[in-house]
Amino acid sequence: MIKDILKERILVLDGAMGTMIQEYKLSEEDFRGSIFIDHPKSLKGNLDILSITQPQIIEAIHRKYLEVGADIIETNTFSSTSIAQGDYGLQTHIHELNLASAKIARKVCDEFNLLDPEKPRFVAGSIGPTNQTASLSPRVNEPGYRAITFDKLVLAYSEQAEALIEGGVDLLLVETVFDTLNAKAAIYAISKIKEEKGLSIPVMISGTITDASGRTLSGQTVEAFLISLSHFDLLSIGFNCALGAKQMEAHVQWLGEHAPFYVSAHPNAGLPNEFGAYDEKPKETATEIDIWLKNGWINIIGGCCGTTPDHIKLLAEKAALYAPRKVVEENKNTQLSGLEALYIYPE
Repeated sequence: MIKDILKERILVLDGAMGTMIQEYKLSEEDFRGSIFIDHPKSLKGNLDILSITQPQIIEAIHRKYLEVGADIIETNTFSSTSIAQGDYGLQTHIHELNLASAKIARKVCDEFNLLDPEKPRFVAGSIGPTNQTASLSPRVNEPGYRAITFDKLVLAYSEQAEALIEGGVDLLLVETVFDTLNAKAAIYAISKIKEEKGLSIPVMISGTITDASGRTLSGQTVEAFLISLSHFDLLSIGFNCALGAKQMEAHVQWLGEHAPFYVSAHPNAGLPNEFGAYDEKPKETATEIDIWLKNGWINIIGGCCGTTPDHIKLLAEKAALYAPRKVVEENKNTQLSGLEALYIYPE
């Protein structure tokens, strides 16, 4: 269904979960709730655990984004892998975490779909990058060392994806990709699940350009990033996080002009200030993104760090004014990628 809708209009993704949670000023006790009172490690800052200990907060945030026009809401599962949750000693609670988060988002989406069947809302299972990188060594003097293996990443992503699917998500969003090898592990895990279960669940990929160099943390250019992942039948490819709309514009434009998939983007509310906060107002973000929409570069638009329902409301209003981007035909010439792209033409 979502593929058909994307041909007709630009869809709106929700905004930041963490930014909204911060407004509640939760204590260690709030994060623990009644379930993890005696847990040996501190849980403050583990936003994903709130789907179990404070589900009413997560539900309220989802509802706020849907009320202002979001078509897609992300589950509160950015760090819900055994790898990321290992820092909190919760690696044995992965199925529970993802299932609870998916069910909360599903419940709220179903409520809105019942009220307005003509405007279907979708749940995207958020799959973050983990806190480990498969391509780079964390040890300066040991370039060949890896803190994680591809197989371990596949197992972790499989566990998360299976629980998200069980919880009723409509699609899977592998987001904030800073290492394409990690993303490939996620895609491989999802592919195996789809094959084994006979599913056709759509998959979105969203990378992160970390700075003005125009590359991911693992060193790939935008072109190489696209080529590296183009073997998989993606619903969309795009970028999120690290940059605001202004800094992300050139990368979104390139994808919009070349990607053989739908293109998504959910930038931050500008760049963080010296205190790590985001000052860009909703109108500023919307003004920047209006350029993307007007030029036909985008199919799915939303917000990342620092964005709020006020940002998403204006983006939804802007998106309604423009036709969606037309997917371009795939380049049939040989395309290879390492850190940069290599095209081989008949000549």
